[in-house]
Formats: sequence, C-alpha cells, structure tokens
Amino acid sequence: MSAAENLTDLTKYMVTLPETHISVFIIVFLSFITGLIAFLIEPQADSNILSNIVYGGSAGFLIFGLMSIMAGAITPTLLRVVEGRRMKMKQSMFLALLAMIIVAIIYVLGSLVSHFSIYNYTIDSVIYGCAIVFAFRTIVIWGTSNIRLLASVVVASTQPALILSMVMVIVFLTSITTNLGEFNIIAVLFKIIIASIILVLAIFSFVVVIESPMRKNLGVGALELLSLFLSHMSEGSQAMESLFEDMGESIKTIVGILSFKGENDLKAIFLSPCVHPGPVGDIGGGNMPTILANRFNTFTMVSHGPSTHDFNPVASREISKIEKVIKDSLKDMVYSEYASEFHRVKHQGAKIGARYFGNNLVLLATFSPKGFDDIDFGVGLAVMNAAKGSTSTDNVMMVDCHNSFKGDGGRILPGNKEVFELLGAVEKLGKNEDKQVIRLGCSSDPLDDMSKEQGVGQSGVKVMVVEVGGNQKTAYILLDANNMVIGFREKIIKSVKSLGLDCGEVMTTDTHYVNTLSGGHNPVGVKMQDEIINAIIKCTKNAIDDLEPVKAGVKVAEIDDIKTLGPTHATELVTTISSIVAVSKVFAPLVFVLALVFAFIWIFYGAG
Repeated sequence: MSAAENLTDLTKYMVTLPETHISVFIIVFLSFITGLIAFLIEPQADSNILSNIVYGGSAGFLIFGLMSIMAGAITPTLLRVVEGRRMKMKQSMFLALLAMIIVAIIYVLGSLVSHFSIYNYTIDSVIYGCAIVFAFRTIVIWGTSNIRLLASVVVASTQPALILSMVMVIVFLTSITTNLGEFNIIAVLFKIIIASIILVLAIFSFVVVIESPMRKNLGVGALELLSLFLSHMSEGSQAMESLFEDMGESIKTIVGILSFKGENDLKAIFLSPCVHPGPVGDIGGGNMPTILANRFNTFTMVSHGPSTHDFNPVASREISKIEKVIKDSLKDMVYSEYASEFHRVKHQGAKIGARYFGNNLVLLATFSPKGFDDIDFGVGLAVMNAAKGSTSTDNVMMVDCHNSFKGDGGRILPGNKEVFELLGAVEKLGKNEDKQVIRLGCSSDPLDDMSKEQGVGQSGVKVMVVEVGGNQKTAYILLDANNMVIGFREKIIKSVKSLGLDCGEVMTTDTHYVNTLSGGHNPVGVKMQDEIINAIIKCTKNAIDDLEPVKAGVKVAEIDDIKTLGPTHATELVTTISSIVAVSKVFAPLVFVLALVFAFIWIFYGAG
C-alpha cells in the first residue's frame, strides 16, 4: 500500500457530521434524560414523580447540556486565539456532544451503583467522567489543531471545568443534593487535577512514542501530518503540499503525446503522462487529469501513464511543468496521414491494444478481467523500449488502462510475473505494414448528475472514435475515475460494440479527486453502472457523428525536474506509518487502560 493510500484509508473513520443545531438539540434532549434518569434512581425525599422529572431534567440540562453547549460554542474561538487549525462550529459542537455522552453515561452508572451501596459515588462519577472527557478532548484537539500540548490542555479543559462549576453552583445554591451526595470543593479539585495529570501524561507518552520515528526519518510530526490531512478532507486546505514539498525530490520522467490535426487546427490531444495523479483530493496531482486537460483549448484526454504513488507531484503547480513540455512538443509535432488498424495482442494475463500512427506506436495495456493497479514507471519504460526495438518505430507511447480494480497489492512492480507477461505480449506485435487514412470523432460528458460519491471525477467521460480506411472503428473511452470494478470494462465494451464499432478499450484516469471518501478506494462501477453506460453510449454516438479526416502525430517527451514524493521518501513514509500503526495497536490500549485504571483508583479510593 502506498503512503497516500495509508493516509486516505483514514477516511473510513470519518463520518458526515450533523449540523450545529442538530447536535445542540441532541445535547439538550440527552442531558434532560440523563438528569431525569439519575433523579428517578435516587429521588428526592418528600417529592412526587412530577417534581423529580422537572428538577432532575432541569439539573441534567444545566450541568451537562448547557455547559456542553457553552464549551462547544467557545472552543473555535479559543483555537483561533492560540492560532490552531480552524475548527468549524458543527465540529466543535459534535465533539461537545460526544464528550457529554461519555460523562453522562458514567454519571448515570455512578448514580445506579450508589443506589445499591452504602457509599455515594455520584460526585466521584462526575469527576471521573470529566477526567475522561478532558483526556478525550485533549487528544482530539491536539491531534487535529496543530497546536502545542499546553494550549490543547487549556482548550480541552473548558467542558469538564464548566460541568464541575455548574455542579458546584447547583449544590451550593439549591437543595437538590440527594443524588449528588456531599460536595467538598477542595477534595473535588484535588481529585480532578491529579486524575487529569495522570491522563495527560499517558497522552503525552503515547504521542512521543508514535511521533519519534516520523520525526527521525522525515522531520515531520505525525500529529502535524494528521492535522493537515484532516484540514484538507474537511476544508479543502492545500497546506499539506508544503509538507510534501519539504519531503519531495526532483525526478525525470516522460509524457506520451498523441495529437490529431484536422483541416485547420488541432482536433484532439490524447496524453499519457508518467506522473501519478495523487496523492488525494486536490493535493498535489490528485486532480491532475482534469487540471491538465483544462489547460488546452481543444478536446484533451489525459490517461494514466505507467507510474505509482512514488511519482505523485508534491504540489499542484508542478502540473504546469507537464503542460509546458506538452505545449512545446506540439509546436514541432510531425504528423502522418496514415495509421494501422487497431489490433490486440495477448500473453497469459496481459492484453495490449496496439495501433501504429505513421512510424509511431500507441499501446494500451490491461490485465482485465484480472485485477491490477498501477504499472510501475520502470516496468512501463521496459515495455516501451522492448516494443520500440522489436518494431523499429520512432516513438512508443504506453497507457496503463487502469481498468480492473484489485485493491491493495495490485501494483505491477519490477520482478512481478506480470512484467514478463507484458513483455511476452510485446513480442507478438506485428510490423508496421498497414497504412490507412484516418478519421477521428470526439465527444465528452461531464456527468454532472454523478459525483465522486459514485466514483466519477470532474471530467466525467470522454470518448474518441478512430476510424481507419473507412472501415474499422475503434472507441477509446476514458472515465475520470480511480480504477473500476472487475468486469465493468467488458460490460462497457460489449455495449458500445452494439453501435457498430469493431473494437474498443476503456480506461480510467486514476484521478484521486474521488478518493476523499470512506475506505480510501472508490472505483467506478460500484454504483450507477447503467447510467454510466448510457452516458458512454451517447458520447460514442456523438463521436461517430463527429468523424472527420485528420492527421496524427506521436511524441514521447521528457519532463525534467518535476518534484514528486519520490521513491525514497514514499518508501520511508509507508514504512514509518506502518510502524506507527503497528506500535499503536499494542501501546495505545496498554497506556490508556492503565491510565484510566490509575485515575479510577485515585478518584474512588486514593483520595477518599
């Protein structure tokens, strides 16, 4: 799994948060119910049920509800004061809701135990609940706001401090003390301070352990990385790019360019940059296929060239370097009036769709219906060089069709048996002896009715139909998506062949714009298959209607000094994150369970 995929997989723990007013309503409702239950467990003497309901519910609202709402309201302001990452009001209020639920449950349990015991543990239960809430808020705020521990402690303490303050007010100003028991302010403060110190030390120890390998290897804090990642996921912040720029390294790679020229001007451009569209969302090259396509004033398809997450641009501005190379190459492109028919060669699991344009060759590689993921740059380069040598062509452009999702572990790297399957297919390529005139038609549909939730990026679907010799028609179908479910490619090809086409291939751009979702992967075809196929059929019909004579030119151009995550740092990041996860699985339960036990003993027995 790549570094970016490790980060992206964090999204499976993210949920769509309720709006602020919904969280407030739930806080009010649950706090009233909490107070009501506690008073019914331990009712006031000489009071009827209605009085217990009114007084109990009101006390619960004042202690837990009102104080939680206040804490939720002031937390974003406090974070701005300490210059932390911006927290939305709905995020703050949801955090307050979760914290209130924790302390409310512990409070009710304490009331229940007290009812069957000679001792009253209710106040101690509130203290223990507040200590846990304090620790919970501290680790959430520290981990997401990119501020120091001390500042996080101050901000996190607001909710438990307000709850305990309201308990004091109610005890001292009213007679509603039956279910709260005796209240000694010095003892309460002593208990909460020591318990909080125990829990903060546990949090600090845990963070120091998980942060040390990342700071040592990459000079970046794990909490900083997490905070910037969450900032991008929730706000679309690009701040994470600055972190990747510090880690990144410059590389040299290539971009394949297939250009079609009509009677007057360019009609279409088909690109295969060996730069990976990642890591996620709009960070780096995450939305590169759409960004790059929009830089040209003609129909442009940006397919997936052989590359892995090692070749993720560190910042979106690196895409301009690819754009410049392409535009410079188009200025002196050599065009030919002739092309060969599209033919497919196979060797074991590898399938390569091939077509000659003049004395140049364009290869479309897939292993579908067998699942696979990114083809490594080195593998792609070896295949292109082998094809160039065996066919004596000037340029060989290769596309990783990226059209049969396997999941983690599907990458094709040097040494994998799939490499030799690709090379075996290349050996079956015929000579360039078929020269026929070319006609081209194009069409696109942004699929505005679909979204990244359906696995569709901003460019939707683009279709290019190439006809040679007035006879064979081939559809090049490109979906702006990150791979597709196994079998969907074959279903699409079968559908478009019903339009009278002879051949077809389906590709995805591998955009990571669609990966800001739960689970980290979001292949197209999981949802709305029929709607997507209908849109492709419509585009293909329009492309057929758009057919006109063209000339074609192919060039493979070098891209110098593009800054990417790089193989060295990508490996370090993967290894470091993996080690942090492995250590956390053992260390976190050990540290926090022990801390909670010590705090429990201190509050209920140690200071008694």
